[in-house]
Amino acid sequence: MGTVTTFWSFAVVVGLLTLTPGLDTALILRTAALGRRREAWGVVLGIQTGTLAWGTLSSLGVTALLAASRTAYDAVRLAGAAYLLWMGALMLWNSLRRRHGAVEPDPAEEKPAGPAAGLLSGWRRGALTNVLNPKMGVFYVAVLPQFIPAGAPHLAMGVALTCVHVAEGLIWSSVLVAFAHVLRSWLRRPVAQRVLDRLTGTVIIGFGVKLAIGD
Repeated sequence: MGTVTTFWSFAVVVGLLTLTPGLDTALILRTAALGRRREAWGVVLGIQTGTLAWGTLSSLGVTALLAASRTAYDAVRLAGAAYLLWMGALMLWNSLRRRHGAVEPDPAEEKPAGPAAGLLSGWRRGALTNVLNPKMGVFYVAVLPQFIPAGAPHLAMGVALTCVHVAEGLIWSSVLVAFAHVLRSWLRRPVAQRVLDRLTGTVIIGFGVKLAIGD
């Protein structure tokens, strides 16, 4: 398989993965829909930082340990599940409190004091969500080696292919943020925010439960 063909084939595979609605999509849409575009871009950059980390570690062979060691895999899996369950439950709890007008700001939901704080807050949330998902590591361990031509520098080629995934993620995320921005006037209504929080919180809890039981 030639280098050009390799890149195109990998782009198709990870492109389908990128377009599939999931946890990343829910986080980006919710943050952008609340009018926090800078924070939403922080989430996007955090997610892609996690993707780049998993790809790089896979190229180095480090994440093969997750596939080989059940203990290591379970440790990351349970940490990720706990984080998702906490984040989803917090969204559901706040949506119920908003209904009665009794919401107090919390570290995860409070609007940051400045642009840099908003970007950093979003980045931290996106990065943690991605890095604490061991299935991303296992995906790269299983898929990435198949697209590295024989004789090619393993690390350089692996990182280059991962950058293709990151680029596609950034493009698709731009579409999601723009879509949420168009609907921001409706989505920022109290009723819409409660519905959005409940829907997103339920989705995130669902992913957390799925990750916890190992499916």
